[in-house]
Amino acid sequence: MQLITAFLERDTDLLKDESRMSGYADSLSFPRSTEEVSKILKSTNEKVTVQGNRTGLTGGAVPYGGHILNITRMTEIFSVEDNIVHCQAGLLLSDLTKYLKEFNLFLPPDPTEKSACLGGMVACNASGARTLRYGPFRPWVLGLTIVLPDGEIVELERGEVFANGYDFKLKTQSGKVISASLPEYQMPQVKNAAGLYIHEDMDLIDLFIGSEGVLGVITEIKLKVIRLPEKVVAVTSFFETEKSALDFVDMSRNSNVHPAALEYFDENSLEMLRNERQSNPSFIDLQELPENYYTAVYLEIHANSKEEQDQMLQEVADIITECGGNSAHTWLAITQSDFDNLQYFRHATPEIVNLTIDRRRKEYPKLTKLGTDMAVPDDRLYDVMNLYRSDLEKAGLEYVIFGHIGDNHLHVNIIPRNEAEYNLGKALYLDWSKQIVSWGGTVSAEHGIGKFKIDFLKLMYQEETISEMVRIKELFDKDLILNIGNLFKVGERV
Repeated sequence: MQLITAFLERDTDLLKDESRMSGYADSLSFPRSTEEVSKILKSTNEKVTVQGNRTGLTGGAVPYGGHILNITRMTEIFSVEDNIVHCQAGLLLSDLTKYLKEFNLFLPPDPTEKSACLGGMVACNASGARTLRYGPFRPWVLGLTIVLPDGEIVELERGEVFANGYDFKLKTQSGKVISASLPEYQMPQVKNAAGLYIHEDMDLIDLFIGSEGVLGVITEIKLKVIRLPEKVVAVTSFFETEKSALDFVDMSRNSNVHPAALEYFDENSLEMLRNERQSNPSFIDLQELPENYYTAVYLEIHANSKEEQDQMLQEVADIITECGGNSAHTWLAITQSDFDNLQYFRHATPEIVNLTIDRRRKEYPKLTKLGTDMAVPDDRLYDVMNLYRSDLEKAGLEYVIFGHIGDNHLHVNIIPRNEAEYNLGKALYLDWSKQIVSWGGTVSAEHGIGKFKIDFLKLMYQEETISEMVRIKELFDKDLILNIGNLFKVGERV
């Protein structure tokens, strides 16, 4: 069976991902197994870009020539036993979620993009709204099968292969031994998806999680899953000032409620939703937002009993009142229909931003939105919000601010009206990144670096540190063929 085919004009959609970047390629494959991935890598001398469903926002799946290895036909679920699911890396999160419901189980990190492949989520250490309580993908990954760029296969189980300090040895299925010393550097103590994950005496499985595919191709995954909570309920609270909303966030995450999620929507987000609901029939099903709803916070509760749920809801109600909110202006979600409405509300914000940009691209084809993915320590939440707000208002740019505020991880979407505003927004993004790094934050909390944010990684780590990361890549990928252009500008031809 022929695994590799020539790249044809009909395949041009595979040259893009959600970053709106575009590339080029010479050949293409859709393997169905680890063994086929190994054969492809052994048989090609081309540069190889690994793709899932191309939902990433940083250009990681955009090829810079050579071969596209697309894993979307690797969708088998091998087993679900003892709260561990073993599956192929091309399986969509939406399909896994549906399957797990039959067993009353769920994958806690809950990334927002349900049409993404699990392999891409592991490669980026993906996270979502519930990461506040459950953490990102990393701690839920218990096993990986990885094909190295030379076709060698590595199987890793969490808890079995550790570094000795910063020295490590890794054995492939064929018996080949890879050994070296890991670089010694400090990562920010915040939600982070920027650069290779390194620490002393680390479990070697963690080196590949969040590596953005530059070390090997993830083909099979074992994930820890847990039972669905007995009670899941959510409230969306509305406040008349931004400070009241931030106070609510700060008090809620330090309360006995232990929220599973805290999501934020600023006044521009709410106004944009109001306007689109009125003018675009596609959004008529959005819940109506009265004018006095200035800013909103979504809070989700997971409880083990009705009694515990009611206690938590009462505490949330008390915090809302203390922060100047009003229970009469609060949405409560208990049924699946309620949650579907709130999910629609959450996803509508970035969707409308993208629609707005698409309209403006008709006049200015080079425009894209500018979306931040930065996070700061807890004690800098008020500071970073003031930074964003003051700079954006001074610049006169159109924008919305929303996202995972419980992790101090907000998405600022700048919506330029022309190329001059686009360039102004890029300059702001760079200034913010420098300030946030100086506060101990990260330039990427969940989307990764990909090809789009390589220069931002250089703000977090010294040149010597990045060179050490490149050395680790070269250890696994001596010919520099795999996912070139991701994380580092090494072996890249554009």
